[in-house]
Amino acid sequence: MSAKEITSRRDFATYRRKVLARPRIDDRAPPVEKTSKGTMGRRALLQNLAAGSGAALSLSLAPGSWETVACGAAEAAPDSWQPPERIVDVNVYVSDWPFRRLAFAEPDRLVGKLRTHGVVQAWTGSFEALLHRDLRAVNKRLVDRCRRSSEVLIPFPAINPKLPDWEEDLRQAAEDLKAPGIRLHPDFHGYALDDPELIALLHKASAAGLLVQLVLMAEDERTVHPALKIPMVDPRPLVDVIPRVKNLRLILLNAQRVTPLPVLAKIVASGVVFVDIAWQEGVGGVANLLQHVPVERILFGSYFPRFYFLSALLKLRESAVEGQTLKAIAEENARRLLEGRT
Repeated sequence: MSAKEITSRRDFATYRRKVLARPRIDDRAPPVEKTSKGTMGRRALLQNLAAGSGAALSLSLAPGSWETVACGAAEAAPDSWQPPERIVDVNVYVSDWPFRRLAFAEPDRLVGKLRTHGVVQAWTGSFEALLHRDLRAVNKRLVDRCRRSSEVLIPFPAINPKLPDWEEDLRQAAEDLKAPGIRLHPDFHGYALDDPELIALLHKASAAGLLVQLVLMAEDERTVHPALKIPMVDPRPLVDVIPRVKNLRLILLNAQRVTPLPVLAKIVASGVVFVDIAWQEGVGGVANLLQHVPVERILFGSYFPRFYFLSALLKLRESAVEGQTLKAIAEENARRLLEGRT
């Protein structure tokens, strides 16, 4: 069909489907090179992504699993870029998302997938903590599932300072469950970052030597289920709160969607504060982050399995993060933080 033959809306719909949507020769993805086992290796995958700039590739990453990734900005990085050999991912979850099932919700599949990308340690929370009120049961299940699966998953129990007796939940996390840190969800749990109960929780967690992970956004407000009313978190009070909490070691997860980089820089400078890259968007996103936040305060976080794991890797590649900077973000900063060397 040619454009001259269009005489109705139906003709235009047919023309758009069959002609306009047809990829140009130079836009088509290059052939995918596979290993001897018929699946693609990690390095081969990223090399094919680089070669296929501007195309969306459907690639077989493992038997029975498919992922689609966009690589429009991949050509900004050098062809010699290689993914980190070892990764500590500080932003991982088990269990299904409250409103849909996830392919890697179960720990065994989750760990298998993470290991294919070189993850040696994953700081893990539970999506059950977003809506469940019995967080003690949620946290116990989290710890059991992590420790039953492998040494890769490191549990970070959830605490909600708006629930009764949260102090006992915190004590159990530190003393009974032997967790290295806790994970907070102010958006789903409904409190501001200058709430007195939150500040009391930060004091007690710091006194117990726990790392504190603060998830500033678990779900984009544009895609939240219509039955829920989840306010966006205002991060600005942290600039005043953080200096008031002695020995606080704070990790901001999924921060960038609600925190402009100049504000994020002020928050990081206000104390021992780290930030992950899971929600760092835009062309040259990680490079822009590095202009505002010191490299030693940036951690690798994927928000897997809610986000595709490759999304976090491609952020590093697209910004041409290499050498010691890549090692620091991928593993060394998190190792040093967990060992108390900040």
